[in-house]
Amino acid sequence: MKKVVSLMVALAGLGFSAAAQSPIALNIQLDKPSGKISPHMWGVFFEDINLGADGGIYAELVKNRSFEFDEPWMGWKKLENGVEGTYLLVNDSKRKGNKRYLRLNNAGNLKLGLQNEGFRGMGVKAGGAYEFSLQYQSTAKGMTIHVELLDPQNKVIGAAELPLDPVASWSEAAVKFPVDQTTEKAKLNVWFTGEGTLDVDMLSLFPVDTWKGRRKGLRKDMVQMLADMKPGFIRFPGGCIVEGRDLANRFQWKKTVGPISERELIINRWNTEFKHRLTPDYFQTFGLGFFEYFLLAEDIGATAVPILNCGMACQFNTGEVVPLDELDEYVQDALDLIEFANGSTATKWGKLRAEMGHPEPFHLKMLGVGNENWGPQYIERLAIFKKALNEKHPEIKIIASSGTDPEGDRFDFLDDKLRAMNIDIIDEHYYRPPSWFLSSASRYDNYNRNGAKIFAGEYASHTTRPNGPGKSTWEAALSEAAFMTGLERNGDVVEMASYAPLFGHVDGWQWSPDLIWVDNLQVYGTPSYQVQKLYATNRGTAIIPIMRDGESVSGKDSLYASAVYDESSKELIVKVVNYNSQPKKVNLDVVSKKKLTATAQLVTLANPDLNVSNSLEEPLNIRPKESTVVYNGKKLVQTFAPYSFTLIRLPTK
Repeated sequence: MKKVVSLMVALAGLGFSAAAQSPIALNIQLDKPSGKISPHMWGVFFEDINLGADGGIYAELVKNRSFEFDEPWMGWKKLENGVEGTYLLVNDSKRKGNKRYLRLNNAGNLKLGLQNEGFRGMGVKAGGAYEFSLQYQSTAKGMTIHVELLDPQNKVIGAAELPLDPVASWSEAAVKFPVDQTTEKAKLNVWFTGEGTLDVDMLSLFPVDTWKGRRKGLRKDMVQMLADMKPGFIRFPGGCIVEGRDLANRFQWKKTVGPISERELIINRWNTEFKHRLTPDYFQTFGLGFFEYFLLAEDIGATAVPILNCGMACQFNTGEVVPLDELDEYVQDALDLIEFANGSTATKWGKLRAEMGHPEPFHLKMLGVGNENWGPQYIERLAIFKKALNEKHPEIKIIASSGTDPEGDRFDFLDDKLRAMNIDIIDEHYYRPPSWFLSSASRYDNYNRNGAKIFAGEYASHTTRPNGPGKSTWEAALSEAAFMTGLERNGDVVEMASYAPLFGHVDGWQWSPDLIWVDNLQVYGTPSYQVQKLYATNRGTAIIPIMRDGESVSGKDSLYASAVYDESSKELIVKVVNYNSQPKKVNLDVVSKKKLTATAQLVTLANPDLNVSNSLEEPLNIRPKESTVVYNGKKLVQTFAPYSFTLIRLPTK
C-alpha cells in the first residue's frame, strides 16, 4: 500500500493527476448542424475614446488645427509675439461649423511663428513624407510659410517652404516634405513672413502614407490591425458618445459629413468623465465622420452598423430626454441616414454621398436606436422610431439597447418589453470579471430560438480597474475565449458580437482594458485581440454540436468547446479552451459520413501565467502558434495545454 501511495505522490509531483490520465470524451455530430452562423458574427466596435479617432486612427498630427477648442490656443504657442494685435483670433458667425480663424497682422515684415505640440507629440518616421496644408486668405504679396518638424531636442528633422499667392477668398495651400529621423514626440513650427495681413485656418499635417493612400486619411497600421481580423461588421460611432453627457453634446451624424472644414467640432464626453484620467484637450473634430466610417467598413469588408441617439442623453450623467412631441428631428435623422447610405443620387442625402466621392450606395442593412439606454422612457421613444422605420424602411433591422448590465431588474424589464415589441436584435453589454465569463458560457443555451436575435455589442473581461495597457491579461482573454464558445455554439441566437473598447493610446487612455494599444508610432494587439482574431478568421458557416455526456461543453473540468463547419473550405473547425493549470487529454469522436483527412492544422494560444500581457516592448508574448497534427480516423486524441485556447482545422472529403 505504501508503494502505491508513494507512486501517486510522485506522479502528482510531476504535474499528473487522475483527471489528466483519464481522457475526456467529446462527441461531434458533423452531419447534424444545429443552425447557421451569421456572416457578420464577429465584428469590431469603434468609439472615439482613449484617443481612438483624434490622436489615433484619424492620422491628423496637429491638435486644435482650427482653433475651435474651448480654449482656442490649446495645443499652440506663439514663437514671436509682435506688437499688440499682431495675432488676432476672429470669430466669424457667417462661417459654417468652423467659425474661428487666426489673423496675422504683420506690419513690420517680422518673422511670426506658431508651434503645435500634437497629440502627446507627433509620431513621424524617417524616410516618410508629410503634407502640411492650411486654408488662408490674403491680398498681400510676398507672403511665405516656412514649416519645420523638430525632434524632442529641438533639432530640425524636416522642413519646407510654401509661398502663398494673393487670394481674396478662402483657399487651400499645401506642401509635402520628407523627414529624416524617427520620433514619436516631434513638434511642428510654422513661420510666417511677408508684410501685410494674413488669415489662416485648418493648419494641418498628415503622413502621405495613409490607409489606401487617401489624402488626409486614416493611420495605416491601425486600420491594418482591423483588416487582419476580417471582421463581419463595424459598429460606430460608439458607445456613450452617441448619447453625450447632455443632448447638446450628443453625436449628430449630419454635422460629421460634407466638407471637413465645415464640420462642427464638439467636446469629447470622455474629456472630463473620469477624474483619475482627466483629458481637457480631448475634442471631436469629426475628420472621421459618418462618410469615413462607412468607407472604412467597405474597405475591410465589414457590414456597417451605425448607432443613433434616441432622444436621450447618458443616464449616468444628466439623463436628459427630449419631449416626445419634439422627437421628430431625431427620427428624421434616422430616416435621412438610411437615405445617405442607400439612397439614389437623385435624393438629397444620396446626392451628398455622391459629392463626397461615393455615388454607389453603402448597402446599410441595420441600424441601432439608442446606446445603453433603459427604462420606460427609452421604450416609449424606441416605439416611435420603430413605427417610422418599419413603415418607410422595413428592410432595415433595428438594434435596441438592453441597458448596461446583463441581469437585474433593468435588464429583465427591457428584455420583456423589447421581445413584446418584436425588435429584431437586442444589444446586450457585459463588462465583468473573468469568473462571470466562465460561469456564463451557457448563457444562451436556453434562449428563445424564435424571438429576437442577440448582439453581444460590448464585452470585456476586467481584472482590476483602472489599470492601463499592461493589464489586458491572458487571464481576461482566456475567460473571453471560454465565453465565446457559448456565443458560437448559439450562433443561431447570437447574430453579432464585439469586444469593447477597440483602441487605447498609452499616453491618452481613459478606459481600459482595450483590444488594441498604440502610441504615436506603434500598434500591438492584446491577448484579447489574438482571441478575437482567431474567432473572426475561423467563423465557419454552420454550428456543429459538440457534446460531453449529452450536454454542452461549458465548464465541467474547466473545459469549454464549440465547433463549426466551413462550407467554403470544407473544414471542421473545433475550438477548445482548457482553463486549468493541468493539461487535459481529450478524445474527439467525429460522427459523420464525410471522410476526414489525416492531417489537421492546430493553432494554439497558451501560457501558464495568467497575468502575462503583451506590450509595446513585447507585443507577441501571447500569439498564435501553428503546427500540423496527424490523426487516425474519426477518433481524434488531443492533449490541450494548461491555460490554453486551441483551434483545430480538419479538412473533410
